[in-house]
Amino acid sequence: MTVIRVETSQHRYDVVVGPIESGLEHIRELAAGRRPILVSEPKVFALHGNGLAEELGADPILLPEGEAAKDWDQLHWLLATLAERNAGRDTPLLALGGGSVGDVTGLAASLFKRGCPIVHVPTTLLSQADSAVGGKTAVDAFGEKNLIGTFYQPALVVADPAFLDTLDARQLRAGYAEVIKYGLIDDPAFFAWCEANGRGLLAGHPDLRLHAITNSIKAKARIVAGDVEDRSGKRALLNLGHSFGHAIESETGLGEVLHGEAIAVGLALAFRFSAEVGICPPGDADRVSTHLAACGLPSRLADVGISNGTKLVNWMVRDKKSRDGRISLILARGIGRAFMEPTVESRRLTDFLDRAA
Repeated sequence: MTVIRVETSQHRYDVVVGPIESGLEHIRELAAGRRPILVSEPKVFALHGNGLAEELGADPILLPEGEAAKDWDQLHWLLATLAERNAGRDTPLLALGGGSVGDVTGLAASLFKRGCPIVHVPTTLLSQADSAVGGKTAVDAFGEKNLIGTFYQPALVVADPAFLDTLDARQLRAGYAEVIKYGLIDDPAFFAWCEANGRGLLAGHPDLRLHAITNSIKAKARIVAGDVEDRSGKRALLNLGHSFGHAIESETGLGEVLHGEAIAVGLALAFRFSAEVGICPPGDADRVSTHLAACGLPSRLADVGISNGTKLVNWMVRDKKSRDGRISLILARGIGRAFMEPTVESRRLTDFLDRAA
């Protein structure tokens, strides 16, 4: 078991990485005799939820699978169910599942009675390595990804890498895109590790998975600590590939392309665009695309059925990170050298995307 402390100016919490049994005592201590409410989705609950609910005496609430959970009506229903069960401000909510379950449950926890404790028990590589840590919550709305949300830090995160043994290969690959991201932001040695070990991680090697998850969590904790609400630009680096990726998800229909698949294409595009404007060595951009393809991830717009750059740019202008119609992108001067460019010329970006398929 590894315990990683996440510290911000206003909040601190532990991320327990190891067998779920090692996290039960932490959850019981947090609950302090209160009966938790477990929020999950049917497939995950059938695999992992029954035993956890029995151990903790937790009442289950089941949401739809995947992006369908991140819906305004589902959020309303979840809040109504908490009210029906007379949940209190000290009642812990346990979010058992992937990023979608974590996002909507975290948002509900931030809103219900002005805030109750949220414990994330992530079951996908994407959520264990990335989304369960950092306190971003959201639902999709009006065709846009994560349009409505809050910043609300968890009370605890328990990540059991063994849960990944039940994850299907496509979801596992999609989550790996978020792992790669941490090497590309500011850790070229970790990206080199990914190039050497990524396929072994995807094949199921437990030590490689453990290393990837703990390294990613430590990196995110470090980046988030100084910019919890994404105001200064430091935390914005975590959005490397995401402006492109969210536009891909919106254009193809939310849920049609997995989040991690869209981010994989976004990472490749961010590096290729950086190379095109002359700030990134072309060889670094090639390394990114080559590694993504070697791991079975899409790296071009054609891989996700998109050929129109104008439509993507229209979504990107509406992105939360853009200001006053100006597109803000995370670009890179090379592997491990990401930075924020607050003003990207939309015409040049459109031309690039039209040719990027």
